[in-house]
Amino acid sequence: MRKDEFHTVLESYKHMGLNVIGVDASDDFLSQLDGVSDPETKRKAIGRVFIEVFEREAHKITDVNWLAQGTIYPDVIESVSVHGPSVTIKSHHNVGGLPDKLRLKIVEPLRMLFKDEVRRVGKELGLDKNLIGRHPFPGPGLAIRVLGAISKEKVRLCQEADAIYINKLRQWNLYDEVWQAGAILLPVQSVGVMGDERTYEFTIALRCVNSVDGMTAEWSKLPHEFLAEVSSEIINNVKGINRVVYDISTKPPATIEWE
Repeated sequence: MRKDEFHTVLESYKHMGLNVIGVDASDDFLSQLDGVSDPETKRKAIGRVFIEVFEREAHKITDVNWLAQGTIYPDVIESVSVHGPSVTIKSHHNVGGLPDKLRLKIVEPLRMLFKDEVRRVGKELGLDKNLIGRHPFPGPGLAIRVLGAISKEKVRLCQEADAIYINKLRQWNLYDEVWQAGAILLPVQSVGVMGDERTYEFTIALRCVNSVDGMTAEWSKLPHEFLAEVSSEIINNVKGINRVVYDISTKPPATIEWE
């Protein structure tokens, strides 16, 4: 998650009267992901570090017996076989329980709900509309939006491109018209030209879908003028990217996230 998004979410929780403690553990995660390219290895590393950071921070708080998690039904379906012969598609960091040494019980009130049902619950509870309408964000974060080997520099490229993309969606009043959007950094470099100079830089793929529950999704028909503006903004402002493409794949067969 980008730091600006991180602080926005924290503020939303604080406005609800919750005592939220934010932890920047980016170095912990990056140290374990540096050079890792396999998607499942990334997810397992994220899950392991998540537990380690959680354990470290949890010890600072006393008299705690429960851990509340926002696991929803698509996470469960894709991670483990439940209620039928479904196949594991990908692991999720918050599916599968906690180590016994943490001595905490898990409560997952949303575990059997789809995303649209979760949003209806949020509306009934009177939660802030910006919090309810926020696009889904992958548990493993940008580790699965930076394809191939992870590095701090690649994460930066993805963060900066994503910030431009999401902010442009809001400026064009398109953010609430789509279900999920994100920028994916591809492990592909191509030749470009900037002024009179030749470049050999990375490619960003823009993903934007419309869905109800996340189990199926259609690619969003964004205005060509919007895509042109986003592409120009990214290429001109994110040093290291010289090409932008738009993903027009449906789910299935393509998943919403690329990894």
